[in-house]
Amino acid sequence: MSKAKVLIAEELSPATVEALGPDFDIVHCDGANREELLSAIVDVDALLVRSATQVDSEALAAAKQLKVVARAGVGLDNVDVKAATQAGVMVVNAPTSNIVSAAELAVALMLASARHIVPANEALHKGEWKRSKYTGVEIADKVVGIVGLGRIGVLVAQRLSSFGVQLIAYDPYVQPARAAQLGVRMVTLDELLAESDFITVHLPKTPETIGLIGHEELHKTKPTVHIVNAARGGIVDETALYQALIEGRVAGAGIDVYAKEPCTDSPLFTLENVVATPHLGASTDEAQEKAGISVARSVRLALAGELVPDAVNVQGGQLHEDLKPLVPLAEKLGAIACSLAPAAVARVDVIVLGDVADHDVRVLELSALKGVFQTLVHDPVSFVNAPVLAEARGVEVVLTTDKTSDDHRNLVRVVLTLTDGTKVGVAGTVTGSRFAEKIVEVDNFSVDVPLSQHMAFFRYHDRPGVVGVVGNLLGRENVNIAGMQVSRDDTGHALIALTVDSEIAPESIDLIVSEIQAHSGRAVNL
Repeated sequence: MSKAKVLIAEELSPATVEALGPDFDIVHCDGANREELLSAIVDVDALLVRSATQVDSEALAAAKQLKVVARAGVGLDNVDVKAATQAGVMVVNAPTSNIVSAAELAVALMLASARHIVPANEALHKGEWKRSKYTGVEIADKVVGIVGLGRIGVLVAQRLSSFGVQLIAYDPYVQPARAAQLGVRMVTLDELLAESDFITVHLPKTPETIGLIGHEELHKTKPTVHIVNAARGGIVDETALYQALIEGRVAGAGIDVYAKEPCTDSPLFTLENVVATPHLGASTDEAQEKAGISVARSVRLALAGELVPDAVNVQGGQLHEDLKPLVPLAEKLGAIACSLAPAAVARVDVIVLGDVADHDVRVLELSALKGVFQTLVHDPVSFVNAPVLAEARGVEVVLTTDKTSDDHRNLVRVVLTLTDGTKVGVAGTVTGSRFAEKIVEVDNFSVDVPLSQHMAFFRYHDRPGVVGVVGNLLGRENVNIAGMQVSRDDTGHALIALTVDSEIAPESIDLIVSEIQAHSGRAVNL
């Protein structure tokens, strides 16, 4: 079997290749060279990039077997996530790889702007001793406004708190109680602009945040304010900032990002009170190594068809520890339910009960869907294309959660509504310190059966001798029964659930159904 092919289109940390391991055929190209990229991407399974490679609809169309695009960094400005999703291509990034580096750079730019570090350095290099000209201001006892109190904003707040500053923040998605725990007071954007001595921006670039701090906003600041943007170019309007600086409405600025990059010719670069760096937020050895290792691991998971926590176009995101053992369980329950279904599937209900319902459990919906469609289609099914397969087939998918679970701490139930109106349902849980997987319901029957690679289920009208017949017939076929459980309802119908050591041939299933006059019989091979 040939190895999966991975294209590295930009210079990445050597740790990236090491983390990928020997299981892949790794090739390289210059992703900034369009012709070279379009030629190299044709037959690759995975593409690793940084910020220079444009992964747009044209590139995705040229990639005939691409399964995953990995961006070794936080932003995804250069990847068309929507086009990738439509093409069934997973997109992953390294969301936490450079957060420390970015936070440290923001603080460095703030200090450099406050103390005129850059022009003082340049003057001294020219042999000029200008102590009085470059008198700066202290950060201590000043008001620092943080625009965006996400992961990087929080790190900046933590670091600046030791300077003895007053911290305020604007972020409509952060609860004031959470901010108060960090020593931060939440305010409106107008309040932040009016009160701050220093403003630092830490927001993602979206249609809503582009130009968030523009001409109007920069007329609301103190004339002594210093503004830092080490987040994304365009959030602070560069033209408006330049005008505010030359008019004295802003005292100084530290800028690492620009609306169009690379940027080597900006009016801001002509101003002595602007500290400018060429998008260095992630440019530390530590950040590059973390990013490379992170996306390499994601690529390995993606090409193995497994859940990728850092996939940005897959619901679920980062997994809580309580969720992790339920992910493979949900997939197996989906596969079992689909194996038991005698007709086409019209709707999939994924029901999650118990303590775990406090968390974002959408990944369990994806996992169950993956299990269902692995049984229905021949092509590989992933967490990315399972919802696409459901949509293409007109299959409705519904996720329901409830913190109440009467008999188990956590329970996952997968119910399939078939095109003929009948329903098939399977529920399971995990138990013990090793999270042993077991089935606890099959339709209306209560069972307690450990999950096994090979299983079988027979529904019949209860009567003496059936168990013996089943055991005898499987013995003749040299199939060893590992476990058997019989469950019965109030109407006299019964279910036999078997775990066996080897696959049961379809002919053997048919023979057992005939001999015990079963309503149905199905083998399940996970």
